[in-house]
Amino acid sequence: MPVYDYRCKDHGVFSDLATMDKSAEPAPCPVCAESCARVIMVSPQLLDMAPANREAHARNEKSRDKPTFSTPESRAEQLARREHKHGKGCGCGEKPIRQSHVIYTADGSKVFPSARPWMISH
Repeated sequence: MPVYDYRCKDHGVFSDLATMDKSAEPAPCPVCAESCARVIMVSPQLLDMAPANREAHARNEKSRDKPTFSTPESRAEQLARREHKHGKGCGCGEKPIRQSHVIYTADGSKVFPSARPWMISH
């Protein structure tokens, strides 16, 4: 049986075993036997998280069940986010995408030099 958290207004939070079908029902406080409602505890790690990370987690959870529809406005917004806003020489590491070139060897086979020498080409 799972353990659930309940909160007594006088004695604070306590844990109790309950079946899943009875998890929403109140549980008696072990000290005063008063019926107490179940509470869902929030992880302290979530509370101390940086606001940008918390926003990213919320966005990921939201997009998990809700697809994004492509509209002219959403495409313009994505394009604006991808544009480089720092100017030349900012040093942020953004580099242009290199085009792959094909080199033919003397026997007619192709070689694709790339920035990823560990990849095997066909």
